[in-house]
Amino acid sequence: MKKASKWLTLMLAIVMVASIGFAGCGGGSSAGDEPAKETPSDTPQEQVKPAVEQYLKLNARTEPPSLDPGTATDATSFTILRVIMEGLVRLDDNSQVTPGSGMAENWDISEDGLTYTFHLKNDVKWSNGDPVTAQDFEFAWKRVLDPETAADYAYQMYYLKNGEAYNSGEATADDVGVKALDDKTLEVTLEAQTPYFLQLTAFGSYYPVNKKVVEASADWAADAATYVGNGPFKLTAWAHDSEVVVEKNENYWNKDAVKLDKISWAMVNDDNTSYQLYLNNDLHVDAAPHELTYELIQKGEAVSTPILGNYYYTFNTEKEPFTNKYIRQAFAAAIDREAVVNQVLKGGQIPAYGFVPPGSSPDMGVDLRAELGDLVPATSEAKALLEKGMAELGITELPTITLSYNTSEGHKKIAEAIQQMWKQNLGVDVELFNQEWKVYLETMGTGDYQMGRMGWLGDYIDPMTFLDMFVTGGGNNYPRYANAEYDGYISQAKATGDQAVRLDAMLKAEKLLLDDMAIAPIYYYTSVYLQHDNVKGVVRHGDGATDYTWTYIE
Repeated sequence: MKKASKWLTLMLAIVMVASIGFAGCGGGSSAGDEPAKETPSDTPQEQVKPAVEQYLKLNARTEPPSLDPGTATDATSFTILRVIMEGLVRLDDNSQVTPGSGMAENWDISEDGLTYTFHLKNDVKWSNGDPVTAQDFEFAWKRVLDPETAADYAYQMYYLKNGEAYNSGEATADDVGVKALDDKTLEVTLEAQTPYFLQLTAFGSYYPVNKKVVEASADWAADAATYVGNGPFKLTAWAHDSEVVVEKNENYWNKDAVKLDKISWAMVNDDNTSYQLYLNNDLHVDAAPHELTYELIQKGEAVSTPILGNYYYTFNTEKEPFTNKYIRQAFAAAIDREAVVNQVLKGGQIPAYGFVPPGSSPDMGVDLRAELGDLVPATSEAKALLEKGMAELGITELPTITLSYNTSEGHKKIAEAIQQMWKQNLGVDVELFNQEWKVYLETMGTGDYQMGRMGWLGDYIDPMTFLDMFVTGGGNNYPRYANAEYDGYISQAKATGDQAVRLDAMLKAEKLLLDDMAIAPIYYYTSVYLQHDNVKGVVRHGDGATDYTWTYIE
């Protein structure tokens, strides 16, 4: 998501339909030896001869918190980054890794699955004309791990040899398993076999940055005038809190396959205003207004499809009364998820009684969600759990309790509905508090909250993308959850490529997470969107990530 999250497309009302989605891969073979596959330059889009203005108008709803790949963590930012930056690979429209689709022409994988050698294309350039080099990748990845960067997604680089040790100050940058052998060859050494590592290289935190540009200015990514990317589009305007504009990058290696000349993102966070812009053709893609979602889906004017993401409330385990797990369980149990989905959302969402969404473990032979079943106590148990928790804390009444959420009409309606459920099922009054997205993320990061809304979309298709953010001290660990046993299960799952061992460890991890109830899952996302018929070539991945690289207007 991606934040929401990890987790992430547009932040559209109640449905965070963006994030970064990756499909499972196999390791242990040389991709360079595989049969040639279709690349974006071979796609049908290239044959289209646009006859209309190739200007796509979108709505980000809010200011992107960061367009620096090293510090971005949310869906809004990653949606834009996906078209102005590019990693070693770019996923195709089937969410598969395709050799030659990104900065890397091909790669070799050692027999033990621990060493990847990527060979960059000869003709790849930054938007300012500089060549993209292996040194840029090495610099970018180590920058994410550098403790001085304080990147929330640093843990996403722990797959690299000594990545975690460097981030925690126990090793040097030279010890990290990424090294430019020359300008076009990048050698990567992993801590353990990682079945989905190639998918990770398409994720935003693994994008390169221009070493020379970043070293020249710490604020290089804060303004269009100083921004340098390597993607199919270049950032040309950024009116903060108003609009982001990107235009076709003439230095992009595959520019002939890019049909759009320009994309803009408005920052309109009112459902009705946004919908009117869509009806007036001032937006090409949008979310349906909350009140009309069900009606528009039934009429076939809006599309709803399940994606790998979870909408949840997080408890600050360091602030009373949520230091007590029984009180956390009580608040989670008191939520009527069926009512939220059927009476408030009406967009085909699925009630969530666990955290990892269905369909997140296709390479394991079993579905983790089906194996674990429901992990949230029944609503009938809520009051007794609350009383037990209060007894353990030695209190007879609860302190003032506040639920925080980022400003959105959809989040507000959900919060108000659940506020009434807590009143009815627990007899507890809860205050509501909202902030704009960027400020809200800062508030959550500092722990200045009791309960908060969050959403997470997978960064790749594997249960680990939903579980490893809750390790002690994790950058996206907003509940500030700390359990050594949980950390051990995650470490065990990451230390092997054996899917049976990984599955067992992750089953134990989620069961423990939900027993401790650090978070209260509410529903699994669907992507609900409106799109004009003349908009073609939008690539939507199963976890909600959207790529507009090959989009065109008919």
